[in-house]
Amino acid sequence: MALKRNSDQSSSSKKPSQSKINTEERSLLTATTINEENEQNEESIRPHTLADYIGQKDLKGVLQIAIAAAKSRQEPLDHLLLYGPPGLGKTTMSLILATEMGVNCKITAAPALERPRDITGLLVNLQPGDILFIDEIHRLNRMSEELLYPAMEDYRLDITIGKGQTTKIRSIPLPRFTLVGATTKIGSLTSPLRDRFGLIQRLRFYEPDELTLIIQRTAEILNCSITEPGATEIARRSRGTPRIANRLLKRVRDYAQVHQQEIITPELAATALNLFNVDASGLDWTDRLVLGTIIEQFKGGPVGLEAVAAATGEDARTIEEVYEPYLLQIGYLSRTHRGRIATEEAYRHLGYVI
Repeated sequence: MALKRNSDQSSSSKKPSQSKINTEERSLLTATTINEENEQNEESIRPHTLADYIGQKDLKGVLQIAIAAAKSRQEPLDHLLLYGPPGLGKTTMSLILATEMGVNCKITAAPALERPRDITGLLVNLQPGDILFIDEIHRLNRMSEELLYPAMEDYRLDITIGKGQTTKIRSIPLPRFTLVGATTKIGSLTSPLRDRFGLIQRLRFYEPDELTLIIQRTAEILNCSITEPGATEIARRSRGTPRIANRLLKRVRDYAQVHQQEIITPELAATALNLFNVDASGLDWTDRLVLGTIIEQFKGGPVGLEAVAAATGEDARTIEEVYEPYLLQIGYLSRTHRGRIATEEAYRHLGYVI
């Protein structure tokens, strides 16, 4: 009996373990499925042709000419540098270019190219005409950048073999390809790298009517009913950025679903976005904190960036790169050589008496 009890105890001790494994496997599969669904949703939202791409009229005009010329010569596109604030569609544009040219697009980010072999592996596996998209290209380290020089100019890869007196440089021919670089800081690129791009184009913030069209298109893809005024209400709170517009639409959709509302109206959109601390000008809690701190603690400025960061508890780089661009664009903040100054529009928006 003692042996049987021990055997039973052993069996019972194994069952929870197996159950735990099954539970973990189910959780992992569920998480994987959710991630795949999210990726599919993001992919379905992206436009796939220039005709479907809303906004950036000037950029589209330049690229249409470049694509037509390259196709007529049966050559790959010239190297392209896209710069501007994040979320404006730089990655999407690279995928569209690949579709329009009928080639593959390989996507990476500069921080992932830490070692020479990382970028070497990408380059040697390119097919003729392929597009290599490097995000945050201003963050390339020196060795990786120098490997790109002959690759971009002469379509060859120079590899150093050996050390000391036995050092040799071996050149590997590469197929003609197109490098598309994306950056939010074009001034941080070195001149040798910047000068090797044949096309340098800036992406601008979107107008409210353009964002309204984007939101309506996304709502249709997500099977979400929305009125045009409802889309406009979300658009004017989207900071001129399609990525933010689509994100806010999803949050408003969640709010409508929970409150069993079939159609997103401007009133519903405003109520939902106020709940998420996104005001009528698209400012969130941190934007208002930065402006309020400059007004209250520093009498409207001028004040240095480090002082604002210390007073708000936010990282100085985050304030400069994430929050300031939009505040400057809408005229709520002014940046001078003496520091940051809150404008009269900022006072009025936050309800301060000037």
